[in-house]
Amino acid sequence: MITPQQVEAMIKAGLPDAQVEVQDLTGGGDHYQVTVVSSQFAGKGLVQQHQLVYGALQQAMSTEAIHALALKTSTPQA
Repeated sequence: MITPQQVEAMIKAGLPDAQVEVQDLTGGGDHYQVTVVSSQFAGKGLVQQHQLVYGALQQAMSTEAIHALALKTSTPQA
């Protein structure tokens, strides 16, 4: 099980300027909805933005500590 705070910390480690909101969708610590706002997304398509977030969460995703992730990304200007 991984906590919402750990998810947030991992994303901020990969995207230091990110504003991150994490919700545990099931209460089981493995299904999350995450909203990430970062200036690093500027000029990138949605898939590229999501890849940056997945890259930050790679270890948790590969070990299935995070089983499902609903992801919303945007730039601060959006």
